[in-house]
Amino acid sequence: MLELRKGTDILAAVGGIASIDAARALLDRTLDPDSRRKLSAVKNAEALVKLANAIAMCRPDRVFVVGPSDADAQVCRDHALANREETPLAMSGHTIHFDLPEDQGRMVDQTFYIVNEGEEASVLAKKMARTEALDYVRTHMTGIMAARTLYVGFYSRGPVGAPAAIPGIMISSSAYVLHSACILYRNVLDRFDDEAARAGAFFTNVHGQGLNRSEDIPKARIFMDRSWFTTFSMFCTYAGNTLMLKKGNHRFAVDLCTYYRRERELSEHMFITGMTGPGGRKTFFAGAAPSGCGKTTTAMVGSDYIGDDLAQVWIAADGTLRAVNPECGIFGIVEDLNRESDPYLYRCLREPGVEVIWSNVLVDERNVPHWTGNGEPSPEKGRNFQGEWWQGKTDAKGKPVPISNPNARITLSNRAIGNCNHRLGEDPAGVPVKIITYSGRDSDTMPPVWVAKNPDHGVAIGASILSAATATEVGAKGVNRQPWANSPFIPCPLGDYMEAQFLFFNSGKFSKGGRPIIAGLNYFLTHGARGGEGTRLLGEKRDVKVWLSWLERFAHGEVDGIDTPIGLIPRYPDLAALFRDLIGKEYSRSLYDRQFSFYVDNILAHIALQEEAYRKEQKVPGRIFEVYAEQRGGLEGLKKRFGPVVSPALLERV
Repeated sequence: MLELRKGTDILAAVGGIASIDAARALLDRTLDPDSRRKLSAVKNAEALVKLANAIAMCRPDRVFVVGPSDADAQVCRDHALANREETPLAMSGHTIHFDLPEDQGRMVDQTFYIVNEGEEASVLAKKMARTEALDYVRTHMTGIMAARTLYVGFYSRGPVGAPAAIPGIMISSSAYVLHSACILYRNVLDRFDDEAARAGAFFTNVHGQGLNRSEDIPKARIFMDRSWFTTFSMFCTYAGNTLMLKKGNHRFAVDLCTYYRRERELSEHMFITGMTGPGGRKTFFAGAAPSGCGKTTTAMVGSDYIGDDLAQVWIAADGTLRAVNPECGIFGIVEDLNRESDPYLYRCLREPGVEVIWSNVLVDERNVPHWTGNGEPSPEKGRNFQGEWWQGKTDAKGKPVPISNPNARITLSNRAIGNCNHRLGEDPAGVPVKIITYSGRDSDTMPPVWVAKNPDHGVAIGASILSAATATEVGAKGVNRQPWANSPFIPCPLGDYMEAQFLFFNSGKFSKGGRPIIAGLNYFLTHGARGGEGTRLLGEKRDVKVWLSWLERFAHGEVDGIDTPIGLIPRYPDLAALFRDLIGKEYSRSLYDRQFSFYVDNILAHIALQEEAYRKEQKVPGRIFEVYAEQRGGLEGLKKRFGPVVSPALLERV
């Protein structure tokens, strides 16, 4: 069990401010009249003490309080330009930010949970003892903002008033970080006290970029103090390491849901989107996928886009599953985004009228950004994430340098996206989620779509995600287990998190029809794995609309599926009709057979890998092993009867 407010509060220990009177005295000395006026909206004593301690620790020359006005957001943008953290691009409202070459993804080896003596954390993450972290913060963050401005904003991670929304404070020496926060989160300076009281908690984040030099990167650390809901980030600028309102605070929300809001809420690494079905009905999905595995593309397929990355979900009083997006914008990977695959986002990037912060792409001589997979001719030269670039440039190992970093990003408001349902996205009641999906990067095993037989089998789908390592994580290699696509952001032991999942999805609080169906998705089957040759995908991006639409009809009882040991898979006639009617594509029986045949040995190996890993961990619920045993028994029966490859036609005979 995670104990809150246990151990030394590192921010208070380093800052030295112990009372609200001392905090107010320091704030009066360091804030100019305009920032004092804006901050007067906050009366929460704990929040003011935390801000005062951050100022005392970091020792900035100036403090700027970012209010909810457009003018304050513009100040952050102007400062980012003046500081050369961003530079303007040819299109009005577009800027480019370059991180250091060593700081263009999450620093997994330099990210730590701060733990108390005897406290457990996820085996998939690194941890540091509180005393050691205190020494590191004291040594490296004291005075880190000297000769700089400290920016502070008060934001809500979710629509104001939503049951699962939690406010957070973002403190940084980077105008770029606060400029990003102004786009991605709802500024609630004037409502912070009410939101903190309603939520019963708030998060605090302190970031100092230092001198932004490559030689300082070895000192970079990202600390998350679970007991005090406080993050510390230093000597880095990549937003995934510095804008801790995002994944840093997501981790704290996971802890809250796992230990203090069990069977009430979940905090997930999920998109939220709605599909328009027959008769114009709206059916909402929430879906998890590791970064770089098509989550944004899937979200954009929907007719009513809500979010592409994170979801706070809860069981409402009426027994339905509800979800809100903690963010109101996108910090999304831009690689392979093009007019054909992502028309809504592409329009935002290539047509005027949208504010966009680009990061780590190529900028040509006309100050126009370019990125890998944009479907456009590439320029001959420009400047990119590794400096000057030209066609044919190679790195020190002779490897071609792409025009953009594989983890290059865009930051923009959801309101700019053509299929965004902004009204529902800002509704504190959330959207009613009827379908949960899980997907990873699986080239040779699972079919494109399947539905869990019951909630326990659904939890097993989420617990069993595998993914190839992506450029979002600096230093990550090979194929990784990615439980629930949330594993990099689960602070607690996976057994505790899994137990919370079983409790939630089996809850008696769900009304009849309110419990979601849970499904698996896999876009990454290759020709070589299914009787052909090469690594080319056995499908297209546009097929995603069909897989989601089949799930939408299944959830409403309009199609059924073939019952298999791992769940229900679609029947060919249903898919063929959807391919034809929705995307104008002929879907052959031979392609269906290749995509939905069971390569039994591969699935058994997938189960064995997961089972072996979970048996090494503590307190893993026994139910997961029962589900694996049920699936293994059914698969072995299939193999005994039909052989190692079982076609859908044979599956229908079982």
